[in-house]
Amino acid sequence: MARLLLVALMSTVFASAAQAAMPQVAPDLPGARVSGQGKFTWFGMKIYDASLWVGEAGYAPGAPFALELRYARALSGVRIADASADQMEKTGGGTKAQRALWLGKMRAIFPDVKEGSRITGVFLPGGAVRFHLDEAVLGTISEPGFAQAFAGIWLSPRTTAPQLREALLKEAARQ
Repeated sequence: MARLLLVALMSTVFASAAQAAMPQVAPDLPGARVSGQGKFTWFGMKIYDASLWVGEAGYAPGAPFALELRYARALSGVRIADASADQMEKTGGGTKAQRALWLGKMRAIFPDVKEGSRITGVFLPGGAVRFHLDEAVLGTISEPGFAQAFAGIWLSPRTTAPQLREALLKEAARQ
């Protein structure tokens, strides 16, 4: 009985800590909680840990959500933007002209990161994505089709990282 109580207490502490770790999403994502987590590696090298945050509605069409990437190494913002545009192309997101426009906007917003930096994209109703570096707002991209194409990097069935997609959508698949 004491062991069960301890497990319940630890679960509550960890859930509260996770909730507190994302104050920047609270206004846009009431009841924010982690729905799935995974890591992205490239040729065996860990690049980042990813977390899918959902609100009270869970991961549902039209409902806001957030994707948080906690980087395991230093990367330039330009490299992050270029890789994002490349992945959007691979998943079929947007037209060539749209991706060129989006690339310019991502290069203007995405900062260089170091180990431990977190970039969070908060996907808002209406199709805008607000980006944060740790708790600071970086900017918002509201271009038509961008949110769906950007989220598709991780969540599309055509993603180049299907195991990460599965890990992120683990809870959504049970609903």
